[in-house]
Amino acid sequence: MKKGCEKYIPFEPVELKNRQWPNNKIEKHPIWCSVDLRDGNQALIDPMNLEEKLEMFKLLCDICIKEIEVGFPSASETEYEILRELIEGGHIPDDVTIQVLVQAREHLIKRTFEAIDGAKNVIVHFYNSTSKLQRKVVFRQDMEGVKKIAIEGAKLIKALGDEAAAKTDCNIRYEYSPESFMGTEMDYAVDVCHGVMEVLGSSKEDKIILNLPTTVESSPPNWFADQIEYFCSKLPNREAAIISLHPHNDRGTAVATAELGLLAGADRVEGTLFGNGERTGNLDIITLALNMYTQAIDPGLDFSEINRIKEIYERTTDMIVPVRHPYAGELVFTAFSGSHQDAINKGETYMKNSGTEYWEVPYLPIDPADIGRAYEPIIRINSQSGKGGVAFIMSNVFGYDLPKAMHPDFARVVKEYSDKVGREVRADEVMDLFKSEYIDNGEPYKLTANKFYDEGENGEECPRARFEGKLKCNGNEPVDITGRGNGPIDAFFQALSTVGISGYKFVNYAEHAISVGSDAKAVSYIQLETPEGETVFGVGISHNINYASIRGILCAINRSLKK
Repeated sequence: MKKGCEKYIPFEPVELKNRQWPNNKIEKHPIWCSVDLRDGNQALIDPMNLEEKLEMFKLLCDICIKEIEVGFPSASETEYEILRELIEGGHIPDDVTIQVLVQAREHLIKRTFEAIDGAKNVIVHFYNSTSKLQRKVVFRQDMEGVKKIAIEGAKLIKALGDEAAAKTDCNIRYEYSPESFMGTEMDYAVDVCHGVMEVLGSSKEDKIILNLPTTVESSPPNWFADQIEYFCSKLPNREAAIISLHPHNDRGTAVATAELGLLAGADRVEGTLFGNGERTGNLDIITLALNMYTQAIDPGLDFSEINRIKEIYERTTDMIVPVRHPYAGELVFTAFSGSHQDAINKGETYMKNSGTEYWEVPYLPIDPADIGRAYEPIIRINSQSGKGGVAFIMSNVFGYDLPKAMHPDFARVVKEYSDKVGREVRADEVMDLFKSEYIDNGEPYKLTANKFYDEGENGEECPRARFEGKLKCNGNEPVDITGRGNGPIDAFFQALSTVGISGYKFVNYAEHAISVGSDAKAVSYIQLETPEGETVFGVGISHNINYASIRGILCAINRSLKK
């Protein structure tokens, strides 16, 4: 990057002594206001049409957002007509308040009051920019001139609001934004906002919403929190105001700005689903709300169907949710790293075995099921994956609980395949590899017939067993084999020794059912030591556990001969 940073003016933080916000905790959710239909919509290449706006409005209501900024009705005829359809079409629930935005300009304010006629609950949100830069470059007015714009706008809004309330049952509330608050001198911001409060007659019983936007995010979140704490401490009649935040994401820290702003005294936040908005976007309501959820704070919003929310959002806005988007991204609950996969697998096992009432799974800050996500895609396999991930897929997708000692053996098979194909390995491919490596392993030895007989006497501690079968080698004609032993496995080893298959030592054995009901089958995992002292694993499946075991033994022997 070429030198040239000297031309930028550094942000000037407010002088705040004995700041309190770093010691505070977020213990309850803020008042939520969605600006998807206004701020989010104006940031789209192709703004939403009427049908798309209505669908998005209904979605926001379903999520339980109770304050929704629906548009800028004085800005265009389209915005005006959409607002009228919401009101006249009966689309607004009684417990939802619509919010309309307007500049502090006389003709626009009058048009706005025409647009809200007939609405039950309305927030009239007016604004003018107060920052030092805007005063100098855009308005070319001094502090008193810019304050006068806000005061005159408040007077007209108060008069029209009183008139509308007298004629109808409309519940009108007021919101004022000193736009570019983050670039405004704090004492001046307090002065302008207090002046607006006095004009509107704000009280503890009839609070104004003072919305303090980071119109262009231009400082670290901690400096913004200093501004909020300073503003709240200096504002006269603070109890008569709801302090609202409207963070933008120019520095990529809108969520942090909101969180620290809440610590500093804010009561309300404005944002959009997935952070859609001008330039780099707005505050992401979903991320902020679910951050709270993971800290045992009820956000008061319903994201239990996050995939449905994502689908409607992408379809109505023509925007794409990034695959790594927190909580909603396609890959956000996916682990490719071997160590991550192993930890997730162990966490899942711990949850099942311990009966804990808490969510305690490493690398997953939230239970995917709480937001309607499935467990199956949590771990996916590529060349970076490890034994834990492969074991997780086999257990959670297919019901095969591989013994821990066997995990590296099969993981090696999957990794070699992934290296060969050079891409992610799907779950069904993992199962195909398992079958070809263990289940369908019938060379060089294959049993074509097998039978066990119990030859033990009643009361014997080690009952005798006899095995009879036919063994085929390399496709040749099968030969009869017979053996006797202290149990079925010992009898089978004795039978194999009659045709020269010997020197294998039985190391370990595990088994479990892989289906239920009348067609239940058992899977047997066998670990042997070869004549050369190496470890080899085999798998056998049968309705009879004894037959599953001998098939696992033969599988292990066949695999040892291929190495």
